[in-house]
Amino acid sequence: MLEFTNKQFEEVKIKSEAFYKNIGEIYCPYLKEKVSFNTKGLEHLRFKHRWKSRPEKDQYMRLKLIHLAPEVLKLSHTVQGILETKKFERIRMKARTDTILKPVTYFEFISVLKRNRVRIVVKQIENGQKFFWSIIPFWKMNRETMTRILHDGDPEED
Repeated sequence: MLEFTNKQFEEVKIKSEAFYKNIGEIYCPYLKEKVSFNTKGLEHLRFKHRWKSRPEKDQYMRLKLIHLAPEVLKLSHTVQGILETKKFERIRMKARTDTILKPVTYFEFISVLKRNRVRIVVKQIENGQKFFWSIIPFWKMNRETMTRILHDGDPEED
């Protein structure tokens, strides 16, 4: 079981947020373009939905492994999954923010780096810029159902 103190959580949070904010953009060979590390990705690591934060254990693991995300994207010449769907997205238009149904594409890259197996999700809204969306640590399998434990397979929430 993963154990950590509030002090350790705050240290990881501060350190990883500073690291994340300094990444900027990373070129991904598979996508043949740069992937932006913007505030949407950082917000998604800390919140499951707009008003619901992730459990601290979940945040801790994701933030602790965030340094692997740029490396995975730099080294990725293949994609493990692409999901095209429509989602309601908050879009800033003129002087207000609207929620509009937009086509969204998720690109999933899985890698094992430094003994950590992680899945990196890159999101693209309509034909806009691709940006880092999430890092999902692969923890373990449920032996009865043979399903992964930690996430439920929905890139929007994972």
